[in-house]
Amino acid sequence: MKKTSTRLADGREILWYDEDEGVVRDAETTHDTRDLPRVVPASQLRYDALAGEWVTIAAHRQDRTYQPPADRCPLCPSRDGRATEVPAPSYDVVAFENRFPSFGSPPGDGEGQPGSAGPDVSGPDPVPEAGRCEVVCFTSDHDRSFGRLTPERVRTVLDVWADRTAELGARPGVRYVFPFENRGAEIGVTLAHPHGQVYAYPYVPPFPQRMLAHAAQYRERTGENLFDVLLAEERAGERVVVAGEHWTAFVPRAARWPVEVHLYPNRPTTDLPALDEQQRAEFGPVYLELLRRLDALYDDELPYVAAWQQAPVRAEDGRDLARLHLRVHTVRRAPGKIKYLAGSETGAGAFISDVLPEAVAARLRDLAPAPPTLTQEP
Repeated sequence: MKKTSTRLADGREILWYDEDEGVVRDAETTHDTRDLPRVVPASQLRYDALAGEWVTIAAHRQDRTYQPPADRCPLCPSRDGRATEVPAPSYDVVAFENRFPSFGSPPGDGEGQPGSAGPDVSGPDPVPEAGRCEVVCFTSDHDRSFGRLTPERVRTVLDVWADRTAELGARPGVRYVFPFENRGAEIGVTLAHPHGQVYAYPYVPPFPQRMLAHAAQYRERTGENLFDVLLAEERAGERVVVAGEHWTAFVPRAARWPVEVHLYPNRPTTDLPALDEQQRAEFGPVYLELLRRLDALYDDELPYVAAWQQAPVRAEDGRDLARLHLRVHTVRRAPGKIKYLAGSETGAGAFISDVLPEAVAARLRDLAPAPPTLTQEP
């Protein structure tokens, strides 16, 4: 894989990941002809003292591009005189700074302006908004979902996630790197083109922070790693959906969502850059098998959130306790029906599930999804 960095018209960085080492990406072949104003993030970080959590206020995102028609998609290649976010007639995988970032410093910067903790609250000092938000496009084909990528392209995407984790984690002020994909209108996706995002947070987000706190308590009490113990129990149980030599996908015992599957490396691994060659080679076939089963569940492409949980950047945040895994879940509980986060979930933070995890796992195992169509990526 060949990696090349160039700039868009407004100064944002775009990274080209080409499977063909001979492809040339330079200022001439990737010239962005658009007249764009420079991106100036207007986000603020504010501390919620009662919840003990940071909240990002990103009012400028109200005006971001929302569900354009396919012929106006900003993530498709620039062709036929129409300039997009990707200034080339084709690409394999690209990553670029989000034009409407949730937080972060100006393009190219490693440091931003302080957030606001509020004048009258008792909490930690404001953290610098030194994060970064990137978009990752998995293919130039507008109509090809992640589940219909080839294993070779999935391997490229995995290597890109690992590269972004390493590079963004090395930036000043970044404490946690979070790659994820949102798919489907029911999830709230604003652009239909197959893509994901990578958030480099200037703090450790609440969910991984809570997991690591529980893991620390468990290690102090037992001397063992909580993630490793839970994975061993799941691999020996009835909720396994797909199992390979190096990866295992299972429905967790206390699944919150109507369909929720976790995918773990069998060998304890802290983050994406730490994956070895065998793990990277097997990920594509195992994950594609899982996605095909999920899509066969209701005979339709399932809307989902697929989110990587991995180690924080700093040792003091519990890096040694963390275990890399991917969590895939959907809000669809039946054909045409959505699980809404209502009173208990939204008001009290207490999930109530309408389905039995063991039943979901059994159904996913018993499905006979259509074989993949392994055509070459555009």
